Order: sequence, then structure tokens, then C-alpha cells
Amino acid sequence: MIFRRLGIRGRIAGGSFLVAVLICAGAGLVLNERIAQILRESTESILASDAAPYVAAISNDPGEQLDAPGPAQLVAVTRPDGTTALDTIPSALSDQVQDGLPRDRTVELTADGTTYLVRTEPVSSAQGTWEVVTARSSEEETDALNQMRTLLITTLGVIAVGVLLTAFALTSASLRPVGNIRRTAERLIASPGSELLPVGTVDDEITRLARTLNELIGELRAAADRERQMVSDASHELRTPLAILRTQLELARTGPHSAERLLDDVVGAERSAARLSALVESLLELSSVSAAEPGRSTARELADEVRDAVDRAQFRARDRAVDITETITLADPDLVLALRAEDLGRIIDNLTGNALRAVTDPGRIEVVLSADGTAGTLTVTDTGGGISPEFVDRALDRFSQGDGARAAGSGAGLGLAIVSAIVDRAGGRIILDNRPGTGLGIHITVPAATDGVG
Repeated sequence: MIFRRLGIRGRIAGGSFLVAVLICAGAGLVLNERIAQILRESTESILASDAAPYVAAISNDPGEQLDAPGPAQLVAVTRPDGTTALDTIPSALSDQVQDGLPRDRTVELTADGTTYLVRTEPVSSAQGTWEVVTARSSEEETDALNQMRTLLITTLGVIAVGVLLTAFALTSASLRPVGNIRRTAERLIASPGSELLPVGTVDDEITRLARTLNELIGELRAAADRERQMVSDASHELRTPLAILRTQLELARTGPHSAERLLDDVVGAERSAARLSALVESLLELSSVSAAEPGRSTARELADEVRDAVDRAQFRARDRAVDITETITLADPDLVLALRAEDLGRIIDNLTGNALRAVTDPGRIEVVLSADGTAGTLTVTDTGGGISPEFVDRALDRFSQGDGARAAGSGAGLGLAIVSAIVDRAGGRIILDNRPGTGLGIHITVPAATDGVG
């Protein structure tokens, strides 16, 4: 629980410290065992060295007088008949030695509160088998082992603390950009502006995160700008029909009260209300398109929708001399495209509606749908004379209306904006083929759907 309350810096440093402690503890146990083994081997080597002169003397001449051992050397030599030829071992220890000990092996014996390391080595001679016993207090070995343990614990402790401090320092340095990002984000919350999050010079995870967040901030700012622009444009567009409607109603209320005049005012108010209603419906449609999730349909389903949309356009133009045709070419009818069939219907309704306002009788509108193995293409062309070249760059913007026939009627400049929003959501693209004086062609390409679309 306490570990969870720590920050990232504390968790990384603490985790590194715990790992270092575990590794040091394991290494300490192994090293301690090895040091104890080395010290024991050293003691056994000393015991063998103490016994070596006597082993050599007995082997060369068993009858020769044995020399006395050096100071602090504990040696006992027993003849084959059991008598003692030499003995400098303390009596309490000597009694235990006489009871018999394993040969060629070092054992620990305690006498008078002192622990000794004792080694018995048999020596063969013509008279029989002699025994050379050497002993040494284990105090020196114990003291040396304790000193090595103290040094080992101190060293490993310093290493563990060093790992802790190093991990803390490295983590602090690594997280410093995060602190800068947080402080910048707090400034952006307090006073939104054009500032972005700081991006480091090293291409690491934090730098890539900062870049991604900056892209997100850019998208959010662009969306906020579009929303503000849309609200501003909508307010401007709504203001005019509302003002006209209010004026017409005031005139109907306060003006001359002849039936003909009153009828004209009511008809004018109806037209203003219709334009206002169309504008609100277009805004709602644009909002629903922007908020909807991407969809998918097969090329066959889109072809059926094209036929239905062309039928609707032909019905609207039933009293006019406008030829509306469709051409459908599908290389793979089962190809799944990143577009809903109903959205394709919206696109064609908007484009044919714009074309019908622009085309004069007699005229022609062609709707062509094709699909290969990777994408689908919709082309709508008309003979409506095209649009002003200056208007091409902003034709897809909200509330953009060109001069001339295409701007006539109750349109609010949202038709192509709705088309653009649908195509953008599907990951497609729009190309305007403007032929001033002849007509306008709009080419829309939508990619095949991926597993993430739907």
C-alpha cells in the first residue's frame, strides 16, 4: 500500500533498491560461503604444513629423535604401539584426540571453552603406522571471517544505497521533461493560447508523447476554432432570415390591412420561415455527420443507393428538361468501402440538388459510380456552367455560396460542407473539376474499409 502511494520517481527508485538488496543478499550469501571455504582451506593448509616435517622425519628414519615444534604450534605424534613421541597439545584436547579421530580430515573440537581445528595424518613405516596430529585454534579463522563479513556487508550496503541514489537521480532527470510538460499544461489551462507542450531534443518515449499531445492539442484547437466559426457563421446566417421574418410579420401587423397585401406578407414570411427551417436542418445534418462514427457498405449496396438517389433527383426534375443518368461499374461488387449507403445518398442528394439549381433547361447531370479492388469513386458532373474560379478554394467551406445560379434558391452554403464532412470521416478525398462556362465535375474517392472501420 505504501509503495502505491509513492510517485513514479519513488516507485522506480524504491523498486531498484529492493532488487539491489535482493541481489546483494544473494551475492553476499554466496561470497560468505566462498570466503569461509577459502579460510578453512587456508587453515587446513597450515595444519598440513605443521605436520609436514614430522611426516618427512618418520618416513625417512622412524628412530630419529623428533624436533620440538615451533611456538604456537600444537603437534602430537603417536607411535604405532600407542605411546606418545611428542605432544604439545593442551591436555584437555589431547584426551579427546586419544579417543580417536577421522584420518586425513579436519574436525572441530572444543576444550576448556576453546574451539580447535584438529587434523590427523597417518604415516606408514617399517614399524607400523604413526599418527601426526596437528591442531590450531579456530579464533584466527573466526576473526578473519567476521572481518570479511563486515567488509562484505558494508560493501554490498554501499552498492545498494548507490543503486537507490543512482536510480533516484536518473529517474528525476528522465522525468524532468514531464514536469515541464505539466507546468506548460497548467499554463495552457489558465490562459489558453498558441503555446504548445515542450518537446525534447532526444527522440525518446516522453518526446514522442509530447509530440502526440501537441498533435492532439492542435486538433482540439482546430476543432474549437471550427466550432466558434460555425457558431459565428450560423448566428450571422440566422440573423438575416430572422430579421426579414420579423419585419414581414411587423408589416403584416401594422401595415395596410387589404387582403392582397396581407397575403403577400404571409407568403413572404413563409418563404423566410422555409429558408430558416432549411438552414436549421442543414446545421443539424452537418452536426450529425460530424458526430457519427465511420461506417461501411459493400459496393453492391452503394450501387443500389446510387439508383435510389438518382430516382429522387429525377423526381425533383420531373417538370424540367434535365436529363439525369447513372452509370455503375463494379469490378468487385462485394468490396467493402468505408462509407455507409445512406451517407452516399446524402452526398448524391446534395450534389444533384446543387446541380439542378445551376443547370438550365435543357441540361444534363451524370452520376457515375465505379469500384476497383482498393477504392470506390463517385463522379457527379453537370452542364451548369461551372463556378467562379475564385470560389473553388472555399467551395467546401461552411456557408460558402458562389455567385450566380448555384447560389440561388434557399441554400445556405452547407451542401458541399456536408459532403466534405462525410468524405473526410470516411478517409476519402474530393476533387473539383471546374469548367467555367461548361459545367462542374465533383470526383469523390473513398478507400476500402479496414478492420478498424465499422
